[in-house]
Amino acid sequence: MGAYAQDGTISPYSFFGIGDLRNTSTVENQMMGSIGVYADSIHINLQNPASYGELGLKALEKVGLVTYTAGISNKQIRLKSFTEEQNSSITNLDYVALGFSLGKGLGMGFGLMPYSSVGYNLVDERTANGQALTNVFNGSGGLNKVYYSVGYEFLKDLSIGVTANFNFGNLESERLQQQEDLQFGTFDRRNSKVNGFDFNYALNYSPIIKEKYRLHSSIRVNTQGNLVSENERQVGSFSLATGGNIEEIDVNLDSQNLRNTEFKIPTTTTLGIGYGEDYKWFIGGEYSFQGLSSFENTFLGADNIEYKDASSFALGGFFTPDHTSFTSYFKRITYRAGLRLDKSGMVVNDVDINNFGITFGLGLPLGRSYSNLNLGFELGRRGTTRANLIEESYLKINVGLSLNDRWFVKRKIN
Repeated sequence: MGAYAQDGTISPYSFFGIGDLRNTSTVENQMMGSIGVYADSIHINLQNPASYGELGLKALEKVGLVTYTAGISNKQIRLKSFTEEQNSSITNLDYVALGFSLGKGLGMGFGLMPYSSVGYNLVDERTANGQALTNVFNGSGGLNKVYYSVGYEFLKDLSIGVTANFNFGNLESERLQQQEDLQFGTFDRRNSKVNGFDFNYALNYSPIIKEKYRLHSSIRVNTQGNLVSENERQVGSFSLATGGNIEEIDVNLDSQNLRNTEFKIPTTTTLGIGYGEDYKWFIGGEYSFQGLSSFENTFLGADNIEYKDASSFALGGFFTPDHTSFTSYFKRITYRAGLRLDKSGMVVNDVDINNFGITFGLGLPLGRSYSNLNLGFELGRRGTTRANLIEESYLKINVGLSLNDRWFVKRKIN
């Protein structure tokens, strides 16, 4: 069994569902275990739309602020089965986003990011009726999302927000089969053009406690994603000697009611709580729950998987020695760390597929501005070698920019 890099992932588990789900948080949040409960005035929080009401509130004396952010990552992966092992890597653009302060307590933002990625090459060799039978499975594609968010602090320390996501992309899969002593093989190719909306609602409550300490709490509900898929399928045979097609047939999906299908990404609910001192230190945790047992993809479904409810636990925080220091650059660096355990809800060959990761990183100030360069690292493991499955061990290196500037400020000439 093997895998290679393409389309944002090399994971064999991208064979299932809509692919390998991508992390939808900034580098700053990823390095705190990907928790989204913390919000401040100089960073965009992609997970929590209520946080947009915080932009510019404390920075620059409440002058309107625009924040630009982008992130890339490189992932070094070791794929290990019961009998073999291989290493690979992949580099991705993770997100591009802008956030604006529109006045006291009101902010908005928009951006683009990957939602899921498909990229696998799997070989299954077995014996059928005394002859060797080989199946090769290939997949590519994935979904992206564009989003628009609005957040508003409608009461002191109480903010609400909503994000509208439009998801779109292609999911492609192919199975090649060949049998010993036969000069022809068969293929089955499937393609789905997918699009649809979902919404993310958030409520934040962050009161001051004991003069300078702040309690952070949030509830976020990412509503069910209703995705529509326009499908195509071709089957046929090919020459093992030349690789050329001998016969290709377009399957009549209309007669099977599979030309246009729907599948629903179940609602995810996240509860978060934390405690800290503004711009000094913070520690918090989150719990997420998703009723994934109701998920089904009738066109691209696999036989050896079932879904059950998914959940995630995360813990993280940061520490900045002195963000106002004029004498020491190192005192203005932000140190972040976290960990997370994801129960994916995927059960493959009767085995639960889970992920555990440890994260840490640095926020490096750029000059005397509120902008910073964020470096992050994640060490993790997903899957298992049991039941003829693959274990993924990975090191993910993240680089993110968070750039802040004033906007709608009239220039003066002396």
